Amino acid sequence: MPNKKRRRRSNTQIGDLTQKILKILKREPGKLFNHKQIAAKLQVDDPNSRNEIVKKLSQLTAKKHIEEKERGKYSFNATSHYHTGTLDATSRGDGYVVVEGMEQDIYIPKNNMNKALHGDTVKVYVYKQRRSKKHEGEIVEILERKTDEFVGVVQMQKNFAFVNTSAEGKMRTDIFVPKNKLNGAQDGEKVLVKIEDWPEKADSPFGKVIKVLGLPGEHNTEIHSILAQYGLPHDFPEEVEAYANNIDTSIKAEEIAKRRDMREVLTFTIDPKDAKDFDDALSFQVLENGNYEVGIHIADVSHYVIPGTILDEEAYERATSVYLVDRVVPMLPEILSNNACSLRPNEEKYTFSAVFELDKSSGKVKKQWFGRTVTYSDARFAYEEAQQIIETREGLIPEDISLTGKSYNVDPAIVNATLELDRIAKIMRRQRMKNGAISFDKVEVKFELDRENDPVGVFFKTSKDANKLIEEFMLLANRKVAEFIGKQSPKKTFVYRIHDEPNDEKLAALQTIAGRFGYKMNLKDRKSTTASLNNLLTDVVGKKEQNLIDTLAIRTMSKAVYSTDNIGHYGLAFEYYTHFTSPIRRYPDVMVHRLLQHYLDQGKSASEEEYESKCKHSSDMEYLATSAERDSIKYMQVKFMQDHKDETFLGVISGVTEWGIYVEIIDNKCEGMIRLRDIKGDHFDFDQEKYAIVGRKTGATITLGDEVYVKVKEADLVKKHLDFTLVDVKEAIQ
Repeated sequence: MPNKKRRRRSNTQIGDLTQKILKILKREPGKLFNHKQIAAKLQVDDPNSRNEIVKKLSQLTAKKHIEEKERGKYSFNATSHYHTGTLDATSRGDGYVVVEGMEQDIYIPKNNMNKALHGDTVKVYVYKQRRSKKHEGEIVEILERKTDEFVGVVQMQKNFAFVNTSAEGKMRTDIFVPKNKLNGAQDGEKVLVKIEDWPEKADSPFGKVIKVLGLPGEHNTEIHSILAQYGLPHDFPEEVEAYANNIDTSIKAEEIAKRRDMREVLTFTIDPKDAKDFDDALSFQVLENGNYEVGIHIADVSHYVIPGTILDEEAYERATSVYLVDRVVPMLPEILSNNACSLRPNEEKYTFSAVFELDKSSGKVKKQWFGRTVTYSDARFAYEEAQQIIETREGLIPEDISLTGKSYNVDPAIVNATLELDRIAKIMRRQRMKNGAISFDKVEVKFELDRENDPVGVFFKTSKDANKLIEEFMLLANRKVAEFIGKQSPKKTFVYRIHDEPNDEKLAALQTIAGRFGYKMNLKDRKSTTASLNNLLTDVVGKKEQNLIDTLAIRTMSKAVYSTDNIGHYGLAFEYYTHFTSPIRRYPDVMVHRLLQHYLDQGKSASEEEYESKCKHSSDMEYLATSAERDSIKYMQVKFMQDHKDETFLGVISGVTEWGIYVEIIDNKCEGMIRLRDIKGDHFDFDQEKYAIVGRKTGATITLGDEVYVKVKEADLVKKHLDFTLVDVKEAIQ
């Protein structure tokens, strides 16, 4: 009997011993441990366990995972197993660390997250690769929290509360809030909570409520929640408003004397009909030699926003205006964005201009000039009004598209200018496409809102000739400003808008999916790739698969960012490109204006390190603003569909996953999910290679791009999520 006991004990093994030893040594990398101390940490004291530890220490030393610094005393060998990266958490609680320069992301199991949260910059230890060849590791240090503020719903207990954050993206834990730190929040209210501490042995972080947002599902609560989730403001601090309101915005003779006076040149704006800030205008005149002089005049924001002021600091922190479905959160206070810096009709304004002499026939630039100006806008047009002039070649604007609600006749000089600018814009666009630019004219979803900001209709915004006219001249100004600085020698620090080449794997996936719809792509080289993309985007216009293909094509592209390191702009096929034309709503444009003027004044090259840091901040804020804008559209789509639960919609399958299929309704572009478990009549399995689900009994296949009829099963405003059900399964799977 005793022998049996001894044998049983000798066969006992400590589970995951390698990882447990490494964890102990990594937690205190400067300390030496012998086998007894490790046994004590593991809470084992029998001889067999200690022997097992001794053997494992010897093996780990041989593999150079640890070092024997003194006889029988070990420490962790940190030379090649540590990496720094950004955590991309999943909704399941595990995640991946993305390390720059590593082809494969590092998988982090749930139990190795060690209090790291989505977006954190972390130090990760990578275990030796197993047969799966998937990098797997453990987060050993949080170097920088992405944020310590989160949105969630208060769940009251007796003397404390938890803030449940499960509806807000990838936050994987509730936040414990003591009763005295609830800031007046009540049970069930949505709040913004700040993490203050995360004790070693606590499952949840400790925090305090810093703002009560309101009741979940209410319109303003959800919009403010979107802003709060991304750390975006929704109003200006009083001191910033006060500073802006005290700025002298009058036009002064002594300032005009320092500028090129272009008030007598025909100048007008073309903008969306609901625009409140007009940051660009075009001027047009025929020169004596028959060529055209075209001026791109941009609001001179840098005249009012002075470095080192609280106004400049606030604008820099915001970095961009945020365009939500029902409101704009501006970068600058209204006194500037809608008044002093807005190029309103029949008003003199300070501007920063790019003025070009263009060949009348070819549209080629013969001369260029950059500098500060003063201008006078003779007229303001909506895109629809300018489009009317282009289409009819006449100046009569009917009342149904007129900004004033009454029909009127446009000055013949402006009609002529509009038609000539349109002609030249089309020449420039054709040349751009010939050079390899990619034309992304993705349909924009817009909502008709009532007075309570409830969606009562959906419409699609498409880019027409009038939009493209403005686009081409803005692109011209941006490109030529970037060229002007970028080609100077010695090299000068500047803010560029760069766009890297597309991801090869994503392009191949797009080629496969496009092939399912009968489209062919040639990805042999850059020229054939861009030609194939443009042909594909043209061929799908008006087809049921258009939005799907447009979206997938955009996803193949790298993300455009700001940088002092110019690598060119792939999508536009420009060697030099910047953002010069929208300083009211983008801080990088303000930086470009300042640098351009500095170099025009023969100033020395600015600090590359300083401006690269500002570029990164601007890119980061642009990403947050875009995410918030996307969430607000998704929220409004869910809100719109709430009132259409009894209706049947025709949709196209836009995504296929192991848990369900995504369907985009053709009429309104609202996207929702049909969960596999909700499809009756068969058990469906996910076939990744075919982008399809396949029925086990019937063999029926539902694949990407198929049309199906759906109804709304659930519209969750808080989670911004739509669930659909198939209306007729038999019809759908035939």
